[in-house]
Amino acid sequence: MKILKLSLITLFTITLTSCKKDGKTTDSSKDSLSAKKDSAVVQEFHKEYYGIYMGDFAGKEMITPEEGEEYEGDVYKKISLKINKITKDSVYGQSIVDGNQRPFRGVFNENTKSFVLDEPGNNKTDGRFEVSLNKDSLTGKWNAFNKSAVKSPSKNLKLIKKVFVYNPNFMLDENSDLIDWENPKNFIEKYTDEVTGKTEKYTTSKNRIASDAVFKINASKQKLTEKDIKNLRKLDLEIIKNSVFARHGYSFKKATYRNFFEQTDWYIPVSNNVDNDLSPMEKENVALLNRFIKYAEDKYDSFGR
Repeated sequence: MKILKLSLITLFTITLTSCKKDGKTTDSSKDSLSAKKDSAVVQEFHKEYYGIYMGDFAGKEMITPEEGEEYEGDVYKKISLKINKITKDSVYGQSIVDGNQRPFRGVFNENTKSFVLDEPGNNKTDGRFEVSLNKDSLTGKWNAFNKSAVKSPSKNLKLIKKVFVYNPNFMLDENSDLIDWENPKNFIEKYTDEVTGKTEKYTTSKNRIASDAVFKINASKQKLTEKDIKNLRKLDLEIIKNSVFARHGYSFKKATYRNFFEQTDWYIPVSNNVDNDLSPMEKENVALLNRFIKYAEDKYDSFGR
């Protein structure tokens, strides 16, 4: 019996010691996992270069006029490059042009202060940016991966660093061009010869025009009523509505709206969805404007360009 009791006591002691050792091992494992987790945090560099760089995106492409022969000309667009993260091995960000937002990944050369940035490549408009940093500017070139799929496979960039700020007071400049050049419409006109008295018909192309109301009505600051907008042209209503989205940095796919807001120095496209950023009043105003846009009419005129 004594031997049995002694054996049980010994077994109990060994078990207790083992539990303590296991406890120490668990704590040690936790420390090890924590250390691994900390080491897995990727270190970021050059945060001073983070931000939005915006400017001209220019290249040559074939232009087909309404009358005359096709010719090669210079085409200028606006582009934004947004650098979100720089690590030892990679650079992450996105490009925005023509309302098309594409992610990119690349590398940064500290010695030359230059970036090589590749878009994914699964879209025909994707390509590689090779740009150099000089203070707050980025200059360089872009080349399409699929040169036969785009009109201008090589473009030059000249960008300046911008800071996006939402300001409900932002408005179109009063010197803005209020003509929608993107959607001409053909009209049948009549012409009467003063000598012969003969009347003839001819076709003329006209463009939509807005009124000065777009400089006076701000849907981000005032609660609109039906009385405020009931007599406005359709293009007026569209501009007033889209000014709300432009102030929040919406990237417009429609060239009509890009052309209007790119005339300002405050419009900086940062996202293709800003719905959650709108204030309750802005949302109500947009809903009201949409109702009137549906039935509003446009005013057209003929312009030379």
